[in-house]
Amino acid sequence: MDSQIAKKNQSLTTAEEMRNQTKLVMQPYASWEEYLTPAPLSIAILGELVFISSIEDFSINKNPPKGGFKYIKYPDSFRACLMQVCNSGWCAFNQAHKNMDQIRLHTMAVPDYMKTAVKILFQDNDEVVKAHLPDQLENIRVIADDCLDLANSTEKRFTDVINIIQELLEACVNARQFYGEELDTIKKKLEEAKMRKQSADEAAKRSEKAMKTMEEQLKDAHENYNNAIDSLPNGWEMIGMDFVAGLTESITGLLNGVTANMSQSDKTQNIQGQDSVDSVDEISIYSKSSEILKCTENIQEFVKDQVINWKDLYDQKNEATKTNFQAEQFRRIKQSLEKSPKCNPKDEAQSLCDEGNKICAELAKYAPEGKCEEAKEKQLIERIQKLTESARSFDSKSKDVTKTPPLAPKPPMMFKEERNSEKKSVSQRASENARFRIEQNRAQLDKTREIYEKSVENMEKNQKELTDILVTMRTCELKEIDFNTTIKMLVKGMDAMGRVKEQWEKMVRFFQMVSNIVKTTLTRTLKDFVTTSEKTQRLSYNAKLFSKDLLYNQAFQATNISSLVNLISATYTEVSTKYLMDRVSSLGKLMAMDKEKPEFLSERLKLQNSCDEAQRAILQLVLKNKEEFKRKSEARLEKIDNELLAILPPADPKEIKSIQAAVKSGFAEKEEAEYC
Repeated sequence: MDSQIAKKNQSLTTAEEMRNQTKLVMQPYASWEEYLTPAPLSIAILGELVFISSIEDFSINKNPPKGGFKYIKYPDSFRACLMQVCNSGWCAFNQAHKNMDQIRLHTMAVPDYMKTAVKILFQDNDEVVKAHLPDQLENIRVIADDCLDLANSTEKRFTDVINIIQELLEACVNARQFYGEELDTIKKKLEEAKMRKQSADEAAKRSEKAMKTMEEQLKDAHENYNNAIDSLPNGWEMIGMDFVAGLTESITGLLNGVTANMSQSDKTQNIQGQDSVDSVDEISIYSKSSEILKCTENIQEFVKDQVINWKDLYDQKNEATKTNFQAEQFRRIKQSLEKSPKCNPKDEAQSLCDEGNKICAELAKYAPEGKCEEAKEKQLIERIQKLTESARSFDSKSKDVTKTPPLAPKPPMMFKEERNSEKKSVSQRASENARFRIEQNRAQLDKTREIYEKSVENMEKNQKELTDILVTMRTCELKEIDFNTTIKMLVKGMDAMGRVKEQWEKMVRFFQMVSNIVKTTLTRTLKDFVTTSEKTQRLSYNAKLFSKDLLYNQAFQATNISSLVNLISATYTEVSTKYLMDRVSSLGKLMAMDKEKPEFLSERLKLQNSCDEAQRAILQLVLKNKEEFKRKSEARLEKIDNELLAILPPADPKEIKSIQAAVKSGFAEKEEAEYC
């Protein structure tokens, strides 16, 4: 049964399946809709500003800032300033289309490099790996760096537009006298723009910190592997493999968590509602959940039918209790968390380690005799069960925070070694663990669906707010447009451009992530693989194979991100071609026309209608995508139920209830070829 469960799990977690699952889980945080919905409205607003610029001209240079204007070129002409905004916006959208198409073409090549890298990793000859793997990883890094430059240059274009609008608004406030609500609104919007910039700077710092954290944990992973395996007694191979599985899953959790951190908006960065703790620190803590859970499950292995299996628990040959190894891991994990800042996840993780260590000490006390008082044994079993439930709840919180798919494949070298080994897993809890992962998967996709639906609702609400100002403007005759109305239009334009710019900032972070993962892979993990000693190990799965699996995990995560970006860039390019670029061209034509000629008004009307059409078309795409997302998430759950849940034996209703409770508590919303 265990072997059958393992095979089904592996077939459900192929590279393609995991890429698709990643896209599903990340949909609310990296959705292409956010790139597209503000775009037609931004273009429409720029068109209205061109129209407005035909009003009576005046100077905003009466009270200039100290040191002069940084971005405005023609402060003596408000009309010229408006045209500067429009021209800058036109350039930004032009470059966005061109660069996004290049990003699409670049990221299309990444999966092929990944396939070649996997083929090289499967070679038994270390010299082949050392000679050829760096080239494939370097190819991925070059693509990431090229895309990073493209994203950076586009983001800078939109930043320029926002800077011009912001400086123009500040100049208007100084040049003209505003009273009451109008002045407060403008000041508030200017402050929001500054806060957005601050948030972007903080996101860049988080990105840099995330990479340092990842490098440190990869280094620790190698050290922990070598230290643990060297201390592993003979005959404890399966315990050793469980330990390694927890270690590799922790690295995967960290990589997924950092990716999620890069893609989430600044409004969702605060994990579990704590403002004082950096999200990267919390992801680092949560990434330990797999190791804690594996240690807990290994203790649970020795409890069957409400009785402790003392005979298997105590190793007579080595005169040691098998949970001593788990106790050592609990102590190591707790110690590794000491450097993390104080927060609820840290307290919870360390509390789990403390309780696990105490239970191991109790078991070691009675194991040599192979018995204890009935009341004491019952108490121990209750504590073990409670620890397992708490570890499952913590692991579910981890999956929620890091966006790590609960059903995860074993890394290629580990899976290959276990498949070739005669010593198959004798885990009594394989079915139970499979049920737990299925329940986690269901809860994760259900929550993702809720968040996605909310994000679509917010998007529609934001779109309506931007549309309202356009409706107001279009009902005005030219003679009715006063200075205050123009200022309101500029504020809305700054809002719309700000939303587009935020998405490009996200793209920048994506490619920083890919580039840094590959650099870390090349500098740390590949070096460890090359320098790993050839000494005899207690496991046939040796340090070199472990390094290969870490190399695979990192390369796969880089490919995962590239796949996600390819989906976004392909959709943006397609929609931009159909619905944006003609409008951008029309904007350019409008800017060049004589405003006194009747053709100007007809061109303005044409731009209005085409922007409205684009807005409706994109909204239809959003709703269609929402239904597609729902269908895919339901299909994924159905496939898991039909292929994995169907082969599991009947379960104890109490056990199912316990699993569901643990998963629910973890996912409770606090605020808001096989390997290639």
